[in-house]
Amino acid sequence: MKAIVYTTSGGPDVLTLTDRPEPEPGPGEVRVKVRVSGVNPTDWKSRQGTEPERPQVPNQDGSGVIDAVGAGVPAERVGERVWLWESAHRRPDGTAQEVTTVPARQAVPLPDGASFDLGASIGVPAITAHRALTVAEYGPTRLAPGALDGRTVLVAGGAGAVGNAAIQLARWAGATVITTVSGPEKAALATAAGAHHVVNYREQDAAAEIRRIAPDGVHIVVEVAPAHNVELDAAVTANNAVIAFYADDSQEFVVPVRPSMFTNLRWQGLLLYTVPDEAKDEAVAAISAALADGALRAGPEVGLPFHRFPLERTAEAHEAVRDGAVGKVLIDVAP
Repeated sequence: MKAIVYTTSGGPDVLTLTDRPEPEPGPGEVRVKVRVSGVNPTDWKSRQGTEPERPQVPNQDGSGVIDAVGAGVPAERVGERVWLWESAHRRPDGTAQEVTTVPARQAVPLPDGASFDLGASIGVPAITAHRALTVAEYGPTRLAPGALDGRTVLVAGGAGAVGNAAIQLARWAGATVITTVSGPEKAALATAAGAHHVVNYREQDAAAEIRRIAPDGVHIVVEVAPAHNVELDAAVTANNAVIAFYADDSQEFVVPVRPSMFTNLRWQGLLLYTVPDEAKDEAVAAISAALADGALRAGPEVGLPFHRFPLERTAEAHEAVRDGAVGKVLIDVAP
């Protein structure tokens, strides 16, 4: 089979297209013929900054069809269409190859109406978004229709992949969704995703506009840039709100003590790979329900345009993500 491999950390030039034997699934694993591989910021950051212990295939997310199962996995799963998550986390086999193996729980059934493109767009963004929307002290641990009724959610950077998933999941769960964007093109994407209100922070007084929309304040903030938005977030949050920040921009920020004290405000860091397994399982269950309801989608019509690359151009796909491609970068592994 064809695979993209790197044996040392570094720039995109360390990624090499090679031929290698197809892997066999071990106990509790499934083998998947990969159709589409999804690229996330953590994929290129890990490749650049973490020295692999052995040859490493990149990319956490993907989609495909199970073609073999290991001991302890029902044989009926062969032929199942699935989406994959955390394929390369503490494992050498990501999704940038024609065939990969993963623990059975990390190959999740993909509804018949959901495309392989959608399947490859889910993992990191949607699980991260679900966690951000469920870390509030008195909030639900699993999203479902009505779970966020009466809540107002602010999504910073609503045109990004996590922001797009957060908008769709929050709206499905009944929240009023506000998002901030930097311009009209991104405003159109956030609106297509389903945001009820879009605030252009370059042209509007964002704090005043958000307070106009939500006079009692925002209950949950899904935050991509805490260092830049710390004052805004503190100014618009309700009592007992939570600000869940998930992006690593390597910038420190100072928590405003009095506003945070007076409103019992929680600043919640979020890294998918260290989220408790129970929370990941809740996210996967909720995402599966949203997919079944047709409430979680991908593509330009829902504000998440695709940028496609063939497997041999995986390095270019990584560079596109690093350079801030708006939408979802996908690698076509098989027709």
